[in-house]
Formats: sequence, C-alpha cells, structure tokens
Amino acid sequence: MDGKPDVRSDPATWVDAHGAALLAYAMPRVRDQLTAEDLVQETFLAALKADNFRGDAQERTWLISILRNKICDHFRRLARERAQPGGDAVDVVEDAQFAPHMGSDGWAKAPGRWLVDDETLMANREFWEIFHSCLGALPSRQAAAFVLRMMEDVEAERVCQDLEITATNLWVMLHRARCRLRACLEERWFTS
Repeated sequence: MDGKPDVRSDPATWVDAHGAALLAYAMPRVRDQLTAEDLVQETFLAALKADNFRGDAQERTWLISILRNKICDHFRRLARERAQPGGDAVDVVEDAQFAPHMGSDGWAKAPGRWLVDDETLMANREFWEIFHSCLGALPSRQAAAFVLRMMEDVEAERVCQDLEITATNLWVMLHRARCRLRACLEERWFTS
C-alpha cells in the first residue's frame, strides 16, 4: 500500500475527526463564529452529496478544499447582497476615512520598520489574535478581498468575479486593506 487513502471514512465520524480543524480554518477567514460553523456544516453536507473523493489526497485536505469553495461562495453572496447602485460612494467614504493618514504627496507619516523576526512573529498566537481583530475592523468588502486574495491565494480574476468588482478596484481595496492592517498592527502590536 502506498499510504494514500482509497476510500473516504464513514461520514458519521467526520465531525469528530475534522470538525475542529475545519472550524479553525474558517474562523479567521470569515471572522464570525456562527458563519464559520454554518460553512463547516455546508461543507459536510456538500461532501456527503459529492461523489468526487478519489483518494488522491487526505480526507481532511479534500474537506478543506470544499470549505474553501464554500468560503468563496459566502463572500460572493455578501458582495451581491451589499452591492449598491452608487458603489463610488463607498470609495468616497473610504477615502475620507483614509485621508488623515495621507499628506499632499503620500503618507503623512511614513510607516516604520518592524524590527521583528518573521518566523517568530508567525508562530506567535497573540499576534494572530490581534491580526484577526484588525482584519475584523476592515470594511467587509476590503476584508473579503484581502482574505480571498492574500490568505486563500485565490486568483485575482476569480476574486473580481466573486466580489463583482474590477481588477483596478481589487488592487485599490487590497492596498487600502494592507495600509489599514499595518496601521492597526503598529498601534496594537508593535507599540505594546
């Protein structure tokens, strides 16, 4: 035997075997416990109905790939629900909120250098709690764009389709999200 699973396990064992891992995967991405739980349930239901588990990957990997698609569907639904005829008005509001950080020719105060080892930072649970809190403070469409593109590594074209935005709008949203995350992390993590 080559170590690859050739059949999926009994679905009755999935919640105990994979539920916590799927919830841990969904929580930082959707930023809401109930939504994450719903998406995990939808994942289990989709997996029950699916006939495509070939045993090429571990069962948990297969379930996480289904969950990733459910997360994308969730953000697509949010984008449709929150789409406004005056979408430019949202950008104007965001520009107004962002304005205090900008000078006439760029940043009012240039971002400082972070003097911390990346590997140490990535392993720090407290950092991730603050990061997810900062992510939760982003406007929902910015957070969705950031999570899909930067954390889920979804292709830009698909993110644009899912959120029903242009490529230019995506890059603006990502830039603003990065700037806000940086400012939040500098205030809540790097100064403490």
